[in-house]
Amino acid sequence: MIVCSCNSISDRDIHAAIDWMRASDPETIITPGKVYHALGKRPDCGGCMSLFLSTMRQNDNLVVPAELRGLKEHRMKRG
Repeated sequence: MIVCSCNSISDRDIHAAIDWMRASDPETIITPGKVYHALGKRPDCGGCMSLFLSTMRQNDNLVVPAELRGLKEHRMKRG
């Protein structure tokens, strides 16, 4: 399914980019911008962003590295 019609990016492209980034660096934080960059594209109109994010969230490799989980709660307890 095409997710970003401006750049002809499919859901398969997004999942492949996420899987590649996670395999390359298990501790990286994966963002939509990094997915676009990995695909050699740049965001254009932004109309696809909600579908783009939804597609990203479906990927099991889209996780926050363990050492970064809970940082907000940790900061709130200190302050």
